[in-house]
Amino acid sequence: MLTNLTNNLLELNSNENSLGMSDTARQAVIDALNIGFRYPDDQRAALISKVAKINGVNESQISLGSGSSENIRTVVQMLQNQALRAGRGFQVIVPHPTFAYAEMYAVSIDVPVVKVALTPENYAFDLQAMQKAADDFDGISLFYLCNPNNPTATITATGELKAWIEQAPKHHYFLLDEAYSEYVTDPSFESGIAWLKEQRSDNIVVVRTFSKLCALAGMRVGYAVASPQMIAKLEAFISVDNTNVAGAVAALATLDDEAFLALSLRNTNQSRQMVEQVLDELGLRYLPSQASFIFHEIKGDVQTYIDRMREHGIAVGREFAPITGFNRLTLGTPAEMAVFIKTLRMFREKGWV
Repeated sequence: MLTNLTNNLLELNSNENSLGMSDTARQAVIDALNIGFRYPDDQRAALISKVAKINGVNESQISLGSGSSENIRTVVQMLQNQALRAGRGFQVIVPHPTFAYAEMYAVSIDVPVVKVALTPENYAFDLQAMQKAADDFDGISLFYLCNPNNPTATITATGELKAWIEQAPKHHYFLLDEAYSEYVTDPSFESGIAWLKEQRSDNIVVVRTFSKLCALAGMRVGYAVASPQMIAKLEAFISVDNTNVAGAVAALATLDDEAFLALSLRNTNQSRQMVEQVLDELGLRYLPSQASFIFHEIKGDVQTYIDRMREHGIAVGREFAPITGFNRLTLGTPAEMAVFIKTLRMFREKGWV
C-alpha cells in the first residue's frame, strides 16, 4: 500500500487516506487505460447503479460529482438560481468552523453567508442560533451541516437534528455532508439518507465522497442523494460527463473490495486508539472523534506547534478560528502515527506542548 510520505514529509494535514487506493482499484485504472479515449457513459451508469443499490434508493436519486465538492457547488448554485427566478433572497448558513466549500462557492457568486459559532462548551452545532438566522431572513436559506463535522470530528445528536429538519418550512434546505460517515462508531448516528427514504423530502440533500475511506481523493469521485425531483434540478448544474473513466472504475472496484474497506477502517480505528492513548498520557484534551482525524488540544501557541512539527518532518492541520488552542490531526497509518507519537512525546520533554 502507498503511504503519505512525500519528499520525506509525513502529511497528516489534509484528511487523506494514506493507506493508498486498493490494489483492485489500481488494477481497474490500469485496465481502463485502453478505453481512455471513450466517454465515460457506461462507467458512470454502472457507478450510479452501484451507489443507488448500496444506499437503498432509486438511480434517479443519485447525482455523481467530481468529488462531493462539485455536488456541494450544485446545491448552492441551483438554489441561488431558484431564488433569483422567484425574486427572493437566498443565504447560506454554516456552523463556524466547518468545511469551507459551501461558504467558498456561495461567496464566489455573491450569496451572503451567515456563520454561526459552535457552542463554547463542547463545540457542537448551535441549532437554535442557526434557526434564528433563517427566521430573521426573508427568503430561502440553505443550512450546510457537515456530520461528522470537520474539523471537530464530532457528530450532532441524531434525534435533535432530525426533529429540527422535520419541522423546517419548505423554503429552508439542508445540505448534509457525510464525507466521514463510514467512520462513525456511535450507534445513535443515523444518516440523512434514511430520512430521505422516510420523508421523501425535497429539502434534504446528502453528499458523500470516495476520498476518505475508499482512499480515492485524487480520483475526484463523489455523489449526492436526494429526491428524484431535487436530483433533476441539481443535474442541470452538474458538469456533463463529470466523472472520468479512471475515477469511476476505481470507485466501482473499491466498493467491491470488502477486504480493503475493512482494512481501511481497521487502520484508522487503530491509529485513533494510538493517538488517544498518548493524548491521555500527556493530559491533552481531545474531542470524541467519529472521523478519520482527531481535534486535540495544544498547550502553547498552535502556529508555533505547527511550524515545529513541519521542521521535524510532519505536516499537521492548520488553525481553525475562532477555536483556539486546538489542532486537527489526520489519522494516517499506524506506522505513521507511531512517528507522530514519538515526536509529540519529544515535544513534551522540551516543554513545547
